Amino acid sequence: MQGKPTDLYVLTNSNGVEACITNLGGRLVSVMVPDKNGNMKDVVLGYDNIEAYAGNPDGNYGALIGRYGNRIKDGKFTLEGVEYDLPKNNFGHCLHGDPAGYHTRVWDAKQIDNQTLQLTYLSPDGEAGFPGNLDIQVTYRLTNDNAIDIQYEAATDKATIVNLTNHSYFNLSGDLSTDNSEQIITINADQYTPVDETLIPTGIEDVAGTPMDLRQPVAIGAHIDDDFDQLVKAKGYDHNWVLNTKGDINQIAAKVVSPASGIALEVYTDEPGIQFYAGNFMEGTDKGKHGVTYPFRGAFCLETQHYPDSPNQSEFPTTVLQPGEKYTSRCIYKFTVEK
Repeated sequence: MQGKPTDLYVLTNSNGVEACITNLGGRLVSVMVPDKNGNMKDVVLGYDNIEAYAGNPDGNYGALIGRYGNRIKDGKFTLEGVEYDLPKNNFGHCLHGDPAGYHTRVWDAKQIDNQTLQLTYLSPDGEAGFPGNLDIQVTYRLTNDNAIDIQYEAATDKATIVNLTNHSYFNLSGDLSTDNSEQIITINADQYTPVDETLIPTGIEDVAGTPMDLRQPVAIGAHIDDDFDQLVKAKGYDHNWVLNTKGDINQIAAKVVSPASGIALEVYTDEPGIQFYAGNFMEGTDKGKHGVTYPFRGAFCLETQHYPDSPNQSEFPTTVLQPGEKYTSRCIYKFTVEK
């Protein structure tokens, strides 16, 4: 595929937790963690074989996303006086870099040890319309406290924009045939970026007094179908929250727990935002692992990131990377058990 071999890399820690990753899209294929009864459960959606991933690239299951995760309005941005034109694959906007973005690329892989995988990819100047040769390294590390620590680094030879993330679809129930409505979410954010009808941010607003207030634990399904403008536009939760953590990797950014399994996911990041997507565009027809059909809202995503459309919104934190600078980003998905 693309003249390179694809493979499956297995990371294991001292507790028997296992994370499997393919270099096709740098995807997390499975994550096996213990539930409240000590039984190992897979908590990410995906497929059983590489052909299914290649045949359904827009599924994004477990994938590394780039060059720009999330949306760029009208597939255009201007940098240093030059306007760049990108693929338009979502309401006339550029979503996740390109339909043939990093989630479809075969990355070069090197397994450092039983707990560490290093992936590299050179995104050439002009790929999907983005400027600059971008040299990327992503390291997955499975720690002994049952966390998947994802560290991103990149450098460019020409001014460009970068916003990398991971697009894993999580279902913590231990049963990938169930929806996410009973799973309990908390997001450490006083504000979010509301969107227009095409899911492009229109500014920053407070969550207080709205169903977007997830500062206290609440079931994902509790208010997702409320008659609230933002939820109607996105068919549920599919928004970027402005994190209170302000880049502090030691503060919890978001947490989800499944009452059914007791499995909890804590998210830590040095990014300013996190996209919470509740699977509103899952159609309930996709057949995944072991023949399971993934239902409508059968998972959630927590994508650590800079804000959508930042290149066109000067009040948002910049995503510009200059030659001589080093792009870094970090996301930790830590699994615990609540009995």
